Amino acid sequence: MATLPVRNLDDDLVRRVRIRAAEHGRSAEAEYPEILRLLLFRDEADQANKRQRVAECPAEFGRLTGGRGSPPSAAHLLERRVPQESGRRRDRARPADCGAGG
Repeated sequence: MATLPVRNLDDDLVRRVRIRAAEHGRSAEAEYPEILRLLLFRDEADQANKRQRVAECPAEFGRLTGGRGSPPSAAHLLERRVPQESGRRRDRARPADCGAGG
């Protein structure tokens, strides 16, 4: 197994690791790798969930638009410039998880 020396840790952080280790019946030295393992696996799971949501976006778009797809950009521009018969612009539904802010 590899060794990973860690220096310059805050005293409060070391105290918390020691408390956590005692709660789990381990030494602080045994607790460090467990903390890293839990953190890294959780990160991988979060990334996998995000990838899954992005992969589902085309299907969600199709569901929301009834399979009609999206009109060309020119149609969107005209829609903004030319009032609809009802006098207001039509709003389209968007999947919540498919935005750029993700």
